[in-house]
Amino acid sequence: MSPQHTTLADGRLHFSHGPIDLVIQADGRADAVQAAHRSAWQRFETVLAELVSELRELRRPVGDATALTGVVARRMWNACHPFRSGYITPMAAVAGAVAQEIIACYERPGIIRAAVNNGGDIALHLAPGASYRVGICSDLANATREAVHGHLEPDADMEIEAALPVRGIATSGWRGRSFSLGIADSATILAATAAQADAAATVIANAVNINDSRIKRISACELKDDTDLGDLPVTVDVPQLEPELVQAALHAGIALARKLERAGLIWGAVLVCQNRSACLLNENPDWDPRPAAALPSQANLFRNLRIAR
Repeated sequence: MSPQHTTLADGRLHFSHGPIDLVIQADGRADAVQAAHRSAWQRFETVLAELVSELRELRRPVGDATALTGVVARRMWNACHPFRSGYITPMAAVAGAVAQEIIACYERPGIIRAAVNNGGDIALHLAPGASYRVGICSDLANATREAVHGHLEPDADMEIEAALPVRGIATSGWRGRSFSLGIADSATILAATAAQADAAATVIANAVNINDSRIKRISACELKDDTDLGDLPVTVDVPQLEPELVQAALHAGIALARKLERAGLIWGAVLVCQNRSACLLNENPDWDPRPAAALPSQANLFRNLRIAR
């Protein structure tokens, strides 16, 4: 299948090629936006072939060195490298890394702001003084279902301003389009780049977890022949759990998020599991992380939440 290019009713662009599905929005001078769109399409046409040419290496666990040569492939590997002590392959950052490659086409004079959304993993360009509102969906299964029917109402929104060191947002969870080892309904991560956010969302969503025999897990290779996760047990069903178990899982996830924030790998995290939430947001330089919060409803914490400095 060849790359596809369409313009949506609201003026956004839709690029698709195999598993890559981008929605692009850009605001600015008309000539600059059109030039950026042309550049983005030209680059998009080559991305999938480049990744496929190194797919075998991209599916191998990240180690201390790599033979990858492609720009996007190496970005994926670099984003995952800090997490190599556990099992992770560069594929954990593929959606964010592709979005990040395309957003570079919009980083030019005349573009006020732009966003490349690759299946929910978002790369941003913000000129000084610009901002972009990002919606948070607490349950990836509902988000996918509603998006198919053309109607998606986020559970909360955040305003990302240009002064913040955030240009990437990614979400992972056991009911999303990729496999997860944990039980998070969603783990939304804010980071400096989309590739970094994507890799971190994967490992943090995995960490939102508990050992409970009622949770159903199946080897990834039984669900998908060409998975990069091999025989690792991935989550396929989570029953309604007792509140204290949900809180324990969220505490485990937020503990890892706090560690990554202190290491400078992420800027913030919003974790949701069975209608309970935990939030880690670095709102000022002297911010002192609070313990994970378990709330009756994620909407109480995140609706109309603004992140700005």
